[in-house]
Amino acid sequence: LNEECGVFGIWGNPNASHLSYYGLHALQHRGQEGAGIVVTDGTRLHPVKGEGLVNDVFNETKLRAATGHAAIAHVRYPTAGGGGIENVQPLLFRSSTGSLAIAHNGNLVNANHLKQFLERTGSLFNSTSDTEVVVHLIKKSKHSPFRSQVKEALSLLKGAFSLIILTNNQMVVARDRNGLRPLALGKLGDAYVVASETSAFDLIGAEYVRDVEPGELLIISDKGIEVDRFAEKDRRAMCAMEYVYFGRPDSNIDGVNVHMARKRV
Repeated sequence: LNEECGVFGIWGNPNASHLSYYGLHALQHRGQEGAGIVVTDGTRLHPVKGEGLVNDVFNETKLRAATGHAAIAHVRYPTAGGGGIENVQPLLFRSSTGSLAIAHNGNLVNANHLKQFLERTGSLFNSTSDTEVVVHLIKKSKHSPFRSQVKEALSLLKGAFSLIILTNNQMVVARDRNGLRPLALGKLGDAYVVASETSAFDLIGAEYVRDVEPGELLIISDKGIEVDRFAEKDRRAMCAMEYVYFGRPDSNIDGVNVHMARKRV
């Protein structure tokens, strides 16, 4: 059962790297193979990541060096593609049209098919992770602005995904049309926070707002939060293993407390 990675994101707090570190602590049960944080100060994306537990990967020196008001973070179990530092997320990509980082929880069942198509049209891959496929699809899009490129890319994906994309001026959050993997939205003062489980909010003192809806796209920036959709909500199909095995007992997933769900079972 190696599909329970954890994602965390925050926008609008000057201690973004430290808060992401604590958020990953609360999600450590979802992945012990590797951990990473990518922070932006509005001009550049700064990555810190490595193999092992959260405590092994980060220290105060690394976190102080990663200054910025926004960050995304990830703890990983191998989903598709196996291990190795190249597969530790968030994955970071730099280009002449702007840099972006991506953190993803879930499995894309059509990843191999999409990868073959992308390679035939000139794409080269740095990792064996299915997550990298999403970035190539975004860059292949002829649409504008960036939101439309993301929407087109996500509409081509089949399978489970809760993902966060970070650029220097916005954070994009999305959940697959069936809601197979959990993703929640919270607030910490004026900052917006997203996480795989609400236990991450509890540790940093953030307030739970709501769950991200299946097929929903949230665009978070200095202007606030915009709500959009890349797909209509399909048959709701939260993975039962989130309540049986993946989730922390003190987390609420889609409005259901994990501990109480286990007691009822």
